[in-house]
Amino acid sequence: MARGYKELREPDADTRPLRDHDSLDQSHATREELNSLSLNLGGKRGEGNNKDDVELEDLLRTNPSTGLTTEQASQRLRTFGPNDLPVVKSNKILKFLSYFVGPIAFLIELACIISIFVKDWFNFAIILGLLFLNAIVGYVEEARAESAVDALRQTLALKTRCWRDGNLQELDTTLLVPGDIIVLRLGDIVPADARLLGIGATGIETESDLLVDQSSLTGESLAARKKKGDDVYSSTVVKQGQQMAIVTKTGGNTYVGIAAHLIANTQDEGHFQKVIGRIGNFLILFTLLLVILIIVFQFITFRNDPIRGQVLKILGPVLILAVAAIPVGLPTVCSVTMAVGARGLASKKVIVKRLAAVEEMSALSVLCSDKTGTLTKNELTFDEPYLCDGYSDEDLLLYSYLASEFGANDPIEMAVRSAAEHQVPLLRNRPATQTHIIPGYEVNDFKPFNPSVKYTQAAVWNTENNTSFLVAKGAPQVMVKLVGGHDPAVKAYISMAKRGLRALGVARTVAGTQDQWQLVGLISLLDPPREDSAETISRCQKMGIDVKMITGDQQIIAKEISRRLGLGRVILDASHIVNPDLPEYEISDRFYKADGFAEVTPEHKFKIVDVLQKRGLLVGMTGDGVNDAPALKKANVGIAVHGCTDAARSAADIVLMAPGLSTIIEGVLASRAIFQRMRSYALYRITSTIHFLIFFFVVVLVYDWSLPAKLLILICILNDAATLVIAVDNAQVSTKPDKWRVGQLIFLSCLLGLLLTGLSFGHFYYFYLVKGYQPYPEAEGDDVDRRLDSIMYLHISSAPHFLIFSTRLTGYFWENIPSLLFIIVIIGTQVVALLMVIFGWLTPAVPVTQALAVFGISFISCVILDVIKVQVFKFWTIGAESPICAPFGPRRRMLKKRRQTSIQQERVWKNIKQIQDLGLKAKVVIALRDADGKIPPPLTAYEDGWGRNSIDSM
Repeated sequence: MARGYKELREPDADTRPLRDHDSLDQSHATREELNSLSLNLGGKRGEGNNKDDVELEDLLRTNPSTGLTTEQASQRLRTFGPNDLPVVKSNKILKFLSYFVGPIAFLIELACIISIFVKDWFNFAIILGLLFLNAIVGYVEEARAESAVDALRQTLALKTRCWRDGNLQELDTTLLVPGDIIVLRLGDIVPADARLLGIGATGIETESDLLVDQSSLTGESLAARKKKGDDVYSSTVVKQGQQMAIVTKTGGNTYVGIAAHLIANTQDEGHFQKVIGRIGNFLILFTLLLVILIIVFQFITFRNDPIRGQVLKILGPVLILAVAAIPVGLPTVCSVTMAVGARGLASKKVIVKRLAAVEEMSALSVLCSDKTGTLTKNELTFDEPYLCDGYSDEDLLLYSYLASEFGANDPIEMAVRSAAEHQVPLLRNRPATQTHIIPGYEVNDFKPFNPSVKYTQAAVWNTENNTSFLVAKGAPQVMVKLVGGHDPAVKAYISMAKRGLRALGVARTVAGTQDQWQLVGLISLLDPPREDSAETISRCQKMGIDVKMITGDQQIIAKEISRRLGLGRVILDASHIVNPDLPEYEISDRFYKADGFAEVTPEHKFKIVDVLQKRGLLVGMTGDGVNDAPALKKANVGIAVHGCTDAARSAADIVLMAPGLSTIIEGVLASRAIFQRMRSYALYRITSTIHFLIFFFVVVLVYDWSLPAKLLILICILNDAATLVIAVDNAQVSTKPDKWRVGQLIFLSCLLGLLLTGLSFGHFYYFYLVKGYQPYPEAEGDDVDRRLDSIMYLHISSAPHFLIFSTRLTGYFWENIPSLLFIIVIIGTQVVALLMVIFGWLTPAVPVTQALAVFGISFISCVILDVIKVQVFKFWTIGAESPICAPFGPRRRMLKKRRQTSIQQERVWKNIKQIQDLGLKAKVVIALRDADGKIPPPLTAYEDGWGRNSIDSM
């Protein structure tokens, strides 16, 4: 026997050819291990399906010629439940009411209740209106047409052919139970998980395989061949052949059912909601603390005053202060900003289904991407072949075309014929009615693919020179054996196998002979990457997003695609994902350092996303199939790509309407711009709240003075309403993932708020002590001089409001010019306040010079505060790795731990380097000893480090 053939039959572990069966069948053990984890994949309805293997096998002892009886089927239906998926629907009313829950919402609602008690109906209407506006905006923008589980149900077949009571009947798929005998034919959707019996629809045993498209489950681009005893899975599609099968699992315990259960039980709170909650909690505690102190002080001070000591008299002004301080517009402005951004993304064919995903996309640090149909085209194509001497690409394709079955649905046959029709001039531009005619050749006899011989064969007559020959196409090892061995072809095939390429051998006989075979070459087939995938991945990496490929395909295929896309080569298979012998932190490190994952199931994808999230990373997931749906739902941002299944589309937060991943870049850029706008507003609003509360806390306690209610409410409405235009402002997009550094945000807000408070006291005391404007309490009447109200109203309205020009950026405000609309609205509102003070609208008039001076000082002060802000950001960034810089405990501890880990890693690498140096020195000593003290000659340019000729060793 030829040496080349033996190498193909007995390759070593690293060069073993690809197996014909699918990776889903390889993962049963890991699926069983996952069932014992905390994913809670089981369900109450399907507890019967979790019986041990012995009991299950007893249920599967059905006679294929008769099937179950009606009585048996009814009993099992009561035990296992109907063959459908559990439906989890949210109540629309409860969903709307959920927008009234949260720290800021509770504080606003408390203000509403107090407004009723003090009979301040104007404030009550304003507060309630803002509360409902925020709820309506959020509810409308996030409304979904259908749930993910509904879409999964739609992927199932509605009717199936089943043997019952000795008759072949057409039944609803919901009535199937374990043990039912079903008939599967071309085009059928498999109605439940089942095991093939190797019996045709007529009841006669068959050796032909079933070709099943299960790409939506496993991510494999090539349809899987299923033989007797193999499992087929619910919602997959039969592409070729027919067989009877026995149902093994139904309902929630099918492969699709597990995915549906993961989707239905993934209801994590969004990242944006957590951030808003933390900001809200801080503001609530700060507001409540100062308000309670004011109330207690007022009660003690006016306890003997029959008028000022009344509860309603004390609560009234305090309520006004609280309402003006509460950031009632924070949720609304953020929702409107995200809604405007979502509409902008829609014009770029990026549909946003969950509003908060717009903000969360800006902070993505890891993007997990499905391979098949997302990074690749999900179609086999002709790749670089191996050619024997004397043959060209066109020869290889022509001969493979002659040996292909016309009209076959096999994806390999279709890929070969398509490549030949596009690249062989002889086969181009033929009329549609003559595609079966090959100019210059006649196929007199054709033998289709047979699993026992593993090749197709055609007898061909060359009409030009009147010669005949045979041509064969099939498994490379079979073709090598047919030609009597071919060492170069063996090496080429092993190289293809290592790279994950699917190979076919093509051979022909010498003209006029029937047994003198010659090898033409090897065809390599691959599901190629999309044209834009490599560029998209490169741009993501430049933007600080780590891309990890996740696929159900085999590991070697994943490595080849990863190489072509510019990703790393560290691809973990399923055995590394679920390993009970490894601690959780080590698994987490492996996931973080890996470039991709292969041979995974939906449970694995779910676990990968979950583990990365537990590291504190914001994870995005892209996909298009049922197998991606659980991970899409679990990810911080689930992205369904163009051409996805209904299940993926419904589970995702964002849907791409254009092919490929290139539109993700548009989405990331837009979301980072939206993030900058929201952070700008949050910094401005928190600063304003702190400034407002501290200033009035002091003046109320010391002078029992505050601005009239109408002016406070006017500041609240005009300033918050004007900041809505931040949604259309020009934004400076970050080159790295954005992050809500809440500690930094609050620290800077407190600093700026205190500086603004100092400026406010400067205005207050200057006009009080120098100009003689007395701080009269509001209860003193309308005949007193209240020009101090006008001065402080103009200052408190303009100084914090101008600050938004600074909070837009981390750098100086002039580095990025705001949009024209933004400038007009912000300046316009303060011009209105200026005119009110000058002409005495709603407040006493003051001299023009004084009003202009206050207005000008407010603007100049914001320029000074902008410089301080820049220095804070610079100091925070420079000292980011120093625990001394961090002003808060959790961040200080985190940075200290990070620094300790870095030092430990440096020590490990230093020790490794020392061991390597020691090994190198030992090699030198051994080499000198073997050379009897003589220095060996230098290596030539054609020798490698082991003294072998590099060309010969290739």
